[in-house]
Amino acid sequence: MIKYLIHKEFLQIRRNGFLPRLIIVFPIMIMCVMPWVMNQEVKNVRVDVVDIDHTSRSQQLVHQIEASNYFIFNGLKSTYQEALKDIETSKADIILEIRDGQYLIAANAVNGTKGSIGSVYLSQIVKQLPPSQGGQGESLLLYNKHQNYKVFMIPALFAILLMLMTGFLPALNIVGEKEKGTIEQINVTPVSKWSFILAKLIPYWLIALFLITICLLLSWLIYGITCQGNLLYVYLLAMLLALFFSSLGLIISNYSDTMQQAIFVMWFFVVCMLLLSGLFTPTRSMPNLAYLTTYVNPMHYFIDAIRTVFVRGGDFSSIAHQVLALAIIASLMGVWAVQSYKKNS
Repeated sequence: MIKYLIHKEFLQIRRNGFLPRLIIVFPIMIMCVMPWVMNQEVKNVRVDVVDIDHTSRSQQLVHQIEASNYFIFNGLKSTYQEALKDIETSKADIILEIRDGQYLIAANAVNGTKGSIGSVYLSQIVKQLPPSQGGQGESLLLYNKHQNYKVFMIPALFAILLMLMTGFLPALNIVGEKEKGTIEQINVTPVSKWSFILAKLIPYWLIALFLITICLLLSWLIYGITCQGNLLYVYLLAMLLALFFSSLGLIISNYSDTMQQAIFVMWFFVVCMLLLSGLFTPTRSMPNLAYLTTYVNPMHYFIDAIRTVFVRGGDFSSIAHQVLALAIIASLMGVWAVQSYKKNS
């Protein structure tokens, strides 16, 4: 019986003129465009330099700023007040004053991200200068030695794709049948709730496998970035996250009467889980109350685990905690999806 129900689901997807194209084109567009756009590197920071010392060391620093890809050298200013006028008129973003061998970095913090990260970049250039006396520190970069932001963001894009494709599509599934009236035909058949919901879930697991495979191939072909760990762990994590979001989508669909209602409710949960997952900002930087939500947020566990496997090459013991948490949350949501379906309504 379940085989025919799954066949019915795939027939509905295939007969839809939009969904097959969406399932194929959407991951390709995300992987080809988003790694270039979702980049927190700050570039083209305009720098005014106030060089009071006029030493060879200060000139070397100016030349390094000119050669950097992150800065636009805005010129030498005679006084700090003159450079400050450029800041006030948005002609410059950072002032570097060199006086008596000391360095003052003043940044325009109206754009907090640009000001803070630009100051860090400039500080790194200053620290790389040969020391006038004493020793010089050395930095050791692990796992992502070239500091390529795409390596950090591509695993996060896996999570976004799975969330959107295996979350929203199931959310529109049962409620769509309610609007068409076809759900009443299912209600009068001897099909059990478990068989019906499982037939709704399995196609989206297969779609999740397809999405992850496409993303891994594009990551390798376009960016030359490959998974450092076992690919089986990537697929395991993807299946658990797909189970959660497809179950959540079906739960929302069971309780919704219209597609508009299902979309808005699903969007509410998606935005909250996405912003509180640590995808864009470290979770440890959140207030304590917000950080507590990560314990029940499957997106947080997935992103933490997928970056451990994909970037660091961690083994199963490194992600066992996240896998267990995802399995428990996804299983509970699957049971809820079955129980929330009212067959005789």
